[in-house]
Amino acid sequence: MKLVSWNVQWGRDAGGRVDLDRTLKAARRLADFDVICMQEITRGFGVLPGGPGPDQFAEIAQALPGYTVLDAIGADLPSLDGSPSRRQFGNAIATRLPVSLVLRHSLPWPADASAPSMQRVALEAVVETSSGPLRILVTHLEFYSLQQRLAQVDELRRLQLEAADHAAHPAAAENATGPFAPTSRPVSAVVCGDFNSRFDSEAYRRFIAPLAGAPGFIDAWTTLHPGQTPPLTAGVYDTKQWSDGPITCDFVFVTEDLRARLRSCEIDGATQASDHQPIVLELD
Repeated sequence: MKLVSWNVQWGRDAGGRVDLDRTLKAARRLADFDVICMQEITRGFGVLPGGPGPDQFAEIAQALPGYTVLDAIGADLPSLDGSPSRRQFGNAIATRLPVSLVLRHSLPWPADASAPSMQRVALEAVVETSSGPLRILVTHLEFYSLQQRLAQVDELRRLQLEAADHAAHPAAAENATGPFAPTSRPVSAVVCGDFNSRFDSEAYRRFIAPLAGAPGFIDAWTTLHPGQTPPLTAGVYDTKQWSDGPITCDFVFVTEDLRARLRSCEIDGATQASDHQPIVLELD
């Protein structure tokens, strides 16, 4: 299974030009992916720099025929012109694997008057692989507020414990046609995205700390490149937005039980199709 994780900045490249279709083509050149997890996808947010289209989730579906496209909205705001349309900003998963369950998790947003912030979300899809079901989660944590980032890390860890509890104590469906579906969720998971947390920061270390009662998370890149520091992932080419210099803040984590299935995890440092660099994961 090949997975790409990328903060695509609504298809805006390092020079400021928006073309989401071009971004997706760049991703396809990196890997013939089974799953792509994207952050900063918009609907009704044409006022953003570069002028993204009215529905980028629909653009993804059009560009990737044969893929199921899932959305999760974090910021959901009224239009600026008084129309009933909304300005929406969130994450997307596109996959050609069968999807058995989709969950959308609003992440904690504790008050922090010292920093601007937005509602954040994690999108979870249970996909069916040749080795069994696997949870894929994509997220994008708060940028300005450490307090909020840490609360969001804690929630992602709690969701792993919840999934383990569902795996151990599954409930059957009420019937074959109603909304009460089976509650079983696999323990094995990939959690990826823009964590807005520097490598080896407090939030990073907290996320990979051991969990009592469930397999914890390991960094796929550092696991496969022991003793090395991961390459920079944000602000490598867009030095205007990242005037303080580039950082490493995009990661792909997997649960400990997937360690033996890690084949490769690489950060592409060449593309300038976003202000972030994509990560390509391959699992046996």
